[in-house]
Amino acid sequence: MGTVLLLGALILGLAPARADDAPEVPAWLAAHVGEGEGQIAPLVLARAQALYRRKVAEGAVRNPCYFAMDATRPNTAEDGGPGRRFYVICEAARTFQAIPAGHGAGRRLEGLADFTNGRDCARNFGNAQDSELTAGGAYVTAEIKDSFKGFYRAAGGGDLPLVRSFVQFEGEGDAANARPRAIGGHAALTLKGLCRRRDPHDPHADDGGYVLQGTLVDYTGGRSNGCTSWSPTDAAALVASVKDAPTTLYLYPEAADIDAVAHGEAGAYWNAACLRAIGSPAYWPQGALAPLIAQYRRDHPPPPPRPIPLCAAP
Repeated sequence: MGTVLLLGALILGLAPARADDAPEVPAWLAAHVGEGEGQIAPLVLARAQALYRRKVAEGAVRNPCYFAMDATRPNTAEDGGPGRRFYVICEAARTFQAIPAGHGAGRRLEGLADFTNGRDCARNFGNAQDSELTAGGAYVTAEIKDSFKGFYRAAGGGDLPLVRSFVQFEGEGDAANARPRAIGGHAALTLKGLCRRRDPHDPHADDGGYVLQGTLVDYTGGRSNGCTSWSPTDAAALVASVKDAPTTLYLYPEAADIDAVAHGEAGAYWNAACLRAIGSPAYWPQGALAPLIAQYRRDHPPPPPRPIPLCAAP
């Protein structure tokens, strides 16, 4: 079932699972539990269920569906397409869907620290401001903000606006700074090669009468700045599903999980293929990483701002 159909019919009229139920795997969901492509690991599901039930009990959530993400899984499937590691679970309707989602790219601070992530498997995680890292933990979806990014040339000719919706996340624990970090979910779309095109009558024009023009880039299956990025189609359905109906997102792994795997503790979970690829994961907490980022800024002040160039004449 497509994402739009799966979610669109579920936002209204279905009661969420009872808040006092112990986390369990109903028979219909069992086939989706495991470590194969498109499946959810048992530990990730159990924590996502527990978070959802807790938030229902608190009255913070009434959405019939909840989300989970396993950022230890590969970003690329065996067939070369985007790996499916973000999960939409609607227990009342007995539906489950696994879709692609990006992980934080991290950064390289020359001479200080390197916490970059490859495109396929994430090794580094953290919650520091401007780290561009993914922070695991408990989240609830909050308000949705639409942002105009500029215009792009459509395949059939003409200019179209890119308006990207952003779902703010509210986090707990290590993820409690999600709002100041501007961590949330959005479509994996951006504009590259920006220039200024004169159009003084456009409502988006600046004081000089110019609008931004760029090339549309779909980076589904790529990395992000720490946010959760989805394909344009999936993003449209997910944004609609949480509008006026917040829900929970449990994002794995948390700092304690990373530490357990790094120390080889029995029973610790990590996707086997990615663990072979990265060797050992690392968590970069705000307290340790923030001073390094601040030092890097002092050592590398940004150059004076340069105006965006004018677009070439068509």
